[in-house]
Amino acid sequence: MSAARVVVQTADFDLGAEVAALRADDPAVGAVASFIGTVRDRNDGQGVSAMELEHYPGMTERAIEAMIDEALRRFEIRGARVIHRVGLLQPQDQIMMVAVTSAHRGQAFQACEFLMDYLKTQAPFWKKEQTPEGARWVDARSSDDAAIARWGIQANNAAPDAP
Repeated sequence: MSAARVVVQTADFDLGAEVAALRADDPAVGAVASFIGTVRDRNDGQGVSAMELEHYPGMTERAIEAMIDEALRRFEIRGARVIHRVGLLQPQDQIMMVAVTSAHRGQAFQACEFLMDYLKTQAPFWKKEQTPEGARWVDARSSDDAAIARWGIQANNAAPDAP
């Protein structure tokens, strides 16, 4: 297991081991908040048999590092770790993990949610789903743009709603 704050990998991860490493040797940690995203078997009313995730190596890690730096500026957190998988994944596979440590739960929860909202709109990942009708790229959602806007960050990734 790496001590890096950001890891993009094809292999699965162990939440317990990752949290233990994140809070190791820091007696000031009083709270850990975490989130794990998994592959669903349905999206937008269609069955999903697999999902393929792509990224730009180096650029993706730098973008997520900048997100963690912003979380450290905004919240009183002790540490953060993001793992995001790429490659071919099946329903129920873990896609990604965000874990945050803090002295108190409120800051940990807020920072974890902030990082999730930031990842959904700002991280350079591309997702392609395999459905019974064929492969399709997953489009950005206006709800994700709205979620990041509450943190004072403007994102215009989603296509405009039809009139």
